[in-house]
Amino acid sequence: MTGIDDLPVRDELKGKSPYGAPQLDVPVRLNTNENPYPLPEPLVARIAERVAEAARNLNRYPDRDAVELRTELATYLTRTTGYRVGADQVWAANGSNEVLQQLLQAFGGPGRTALGFEPSYSMHPLLARGTNTGWISAPRRADFSLDVPAAVEAIRAHKPHVVFVTSPNNPTGNAVAAEDVLALYEAAGRDAMVIVDEAYTEFSHGASLLSLIEGRPNLVISRTMSKAFGAAGLRLGYLAAHPAVVDAVQLVRLPYHLSAVNQATALAALEYTDTLLGYVEQLKSERDRVVAELVDLGFDVTVADANFLQFGVFQDPHAVWQFILDRGVLIRDNGVPGRLRMSVGTPEENDAFLDAAREVKKEFGA
Repeated sequence: MTGIDDLPVRDELKGKSPYGAPQLDVPVRLNTNENPYPLPEPLVARIAERVAEAARNLNRYPDRDAVELRTELATYLTRTTGYRVGADQVWAANGSNEVLQQLLQAFGGPGRTALGFEPSYSMHPLLARGTNTGWISAPRRADFSLDVPAAVEAIRAHKPHVVFVTSPNNPTGNAVAAEDVLALYEAAGRDAMVIVDEAYTEFSHGASLLSLIEGRPNLVISRTMSKAFGAAGLRLGYLAAHPAVVDAVQLVRLPYHLSAVNQATALAALEYTDTLLGYVEQLKSERDRVVAELVDLGFDVTVADANFLQFGVFQDPHAVWQFILDRGVLIRDNGVPGRLRMSVGTPEENDAFLDAAREVKKEFGA
């Protein structure tokens, strides 16, 4: 049979597999960091109204620059962080992955490199590969925190064109302090872009790093509506940065990349910010409960600052993953040595996971 490697694909794509997480039919799915709460019915109805309005004009192209949506996203950022952002500083695309891809298309590419601190979000090197940007991996400390002196040294040694910083970090959960990001920014200099991936920042104990973009045109904050807004199926991501960065990504974006339906749905969700952020508070409380119970059981839990947590330590993480799956709970084996990751769910889902974790303790003595 003909496979990918039999086609004239680029050399760096040969032997590779597509990104993805198992989607198995089990009672409890806690493996993809989704918000477990369905959208409230009033919001569902409002989405239907907004989409119906958009449907009347689907014979026309959507607003190419998504001005109304960018304005409302800027309002959301200003309101929730206290740092004033203008619509000209915000850009939106189909999920934060497309935002990051557009940034790499604009600032990476052939002959250029991107650097990240691993383990971290596995899509960063995949997006680099897809845009023909060289990837440089720098390590974290044993506790998965960012080793700032070593990170600064790596940046100065490799001189990357793009630096990725994930806060809170996926899959480990660590957040990065503002002063640490500033140290990396200074080391990167004027010839590099520093991208802070804040996909999970609404769940963090600390503040967003958004205000750091003030006076720093080479710093970008990336966000998503998939997590805190419970809208993973929407596929809406956005960035905040200097207006020149927004101009730069518009050089590489596809025309009319954001559909009228996506824009209408996102605008409806932004009308229900208070309700949706209330779910975030519930998830933070549940996260803290799960962490406390895992620690009481004797597991080692990495600092949890998102809607997921990493725990261990296991001699054979995949065997533990399968053991938990056999009990109807799907979590994630990210390949981090000795560790697994679970997404925080509803109280009932978390109880099912904790029941399985207690059995793990008896079976494996972890």
